[in-house]
Amino acid sequence: MKKRVFVVGATGYIGKFVVRELVARGYDVVSFARERSGVGSSATTDEVRSQLTGSEVRFGDVRSIDSIVQNGIKGERFDVVVSCLTSRNGGVKDSWNIDYRATRNALDAGKSAGATQFVLLSAICVQKPLLEFQRAKLQFEKELKESGLIWSIVRPTAFFKSIAGQVESVKKGKPYVMFGDGRLTACKPISESDLARYIVNCLEDPKLQNKILPIGGPGKAITPIEQGEILFELLGRTPKFKKVPIFLFDVIIPVLALLAKVFPKLEDKAEFARIGKYYCSESMLVLNPETGKYDADRTPSFGSDTLRDFFKRVLKEGLAGQELGEHSVF
Repeated sequence: MKKRVFVVGATGYIGKFVVRELVARGYDVVSFARERSGVGSSATTDEVRSQLTGSEVRFGDVRSIDSIVQNGIKGERFDVVVSCLTSRNGGVKDSWNIDYRATRNALDAGKSAGATQFVLLSAICVQKPLLEFQRAKLQFEKELKESGLIWSIVRPTAFFKSIAGQVESVKKGKPYVMFGDGRLTACKPISESDLARYIVNCLEDPKLQNKILPIGGPGKAITPIEQGEILFELLGRTPKFKKVPIFLFDVIIPVLALLAKVFPKLEDKAEFARIGKYYCSESMLVLNPETGKYDADRTPSFGSDTLRDFFKRVLKEGLAGQELGEHSVF
């Protein structure tokens, strides 16, 4: 008998690929989505069904457990819940509403439907929690581990799309923008399809269960300056870089934080500045607790899609399907 899988966050960047991978492996999949989904809530219900072909798509609001139960679960039994939920922009309220509360709703609804397993797409940056969305994710991770269910917490390093924001501008002749000397940070970016395969493996491989799973793509860790060099090499051009001093964040953040005390609507603006600084100064690699430093050798690799192949493809075909949404730094 096919395992029944309930997927929340199904229309997100990774969620769509997870659904397709589940369907390809023969699972009975129900995808739960908003009626207006995707970047800018631009996708209609028909478009969502087309994106999630092979699964049964049900519509509702993950922020409401009643909506999940009534419109998603519908009194039926499920074996596994997979969550690819993430806040759209990392704002303070949105982070707790989605990264914690909505994901907790999915857990509770899944348990009520008899689910015995929960697979969570998290993020490697929660190792060093300085931002609200990281704290929200960690709170849910803690509760998931205490839930009594079989669990897997997948913490990818960086998605290809998260470092694709400058492809078009470089293609048009502009310099590649980087902070500091371009060597402050590194990551092992992973493709959406490789990550989807890894997430679905968690349903099947006991070695990937009841564990926190940091994961990156194939090859060595890569710095921003190396990412830029690949782009220029593929374009057959001499590298042209623009260096931005990271201390600019140290000027902007305190000003916005102070203004937010007077004008609460600026709270998220201050948080976005903190997010910007974080991603420009912290590596997306495993943090070695013994040294307090990021360690590429301790960061597992998976898959076959390389960043070079990705850049080569998008330089030729464009960024269709790689919409950056509200998380793009550039």
